[in-house]
Amino acid sequence: MMKLYSGTVDPYSHRCRIVLYEKGMDFEVIDVDLANKPEDLAVLNPYNAVPVLVERDLVLSEANIINEYIDERFPHPQLMPADPVMRARARLYLFEFERDLFSHIKDIESGDEQKADKARKIIADNLSILVPIFSKQKYLMGDEYSMLDVAITPLLWRLGHYGIELPNQAAPLLKYAERLFSRPLYADAMTPSEKAMRK
Repeated sequence: MMKLYSGTVDPYSHRCRIVLYEKGMDFEVIDVDLANKPEDLAVLNPYNAVPVLVERDLVLSEANIINEYIDERFPHPQLMPADPVMRARARLYLFEFERDLFSHIKDIESGDEQKADKARKIIADNLSILVPIFSKQKYLMGDEYSMLDVAITPLLWRLGHYGIELPNQAAPLLKYAERLFSRPLYADAMTPSEKAMRK
């Protein structure tokens, strides 16, 4: 059985939990308190960070690598495109999400209000760029739910928690977010701490 060492409020771990639940497979989630990490985490991952996936002799870290492995190992429903060109595009989008959105979260959580405000504005601006996509399609890669939707969901869930305000013209993006949150297994993939982030 796969084991996922998962941070209870970590957006990257949240991504991996979403994929595991979407696949409907047997797995065990080991909740990790990031302020009090278990000793075996440092043994599994020299960076002592979550998420970490363990399956027999395989140990993987980094959410995107974990999720691609799960997607290839359990291909139904398929979350990465089958076509090599579209798959390369999806990987490029995932890379851009890290660079343009998720890399700024640490500044929001840093406690430095000046840094946090700057990071909030960058994230809001970069999310606003995505808005026109939803006038043409339901999801980021068309009308099918994909790994890109998985990747961005934890950030959209945490907008209020992070104090990120989007302009009125971002309404299609917020409607898209509600579509992601209403997926049948989405609530199951969240920890109680994550559920408490949105009232």
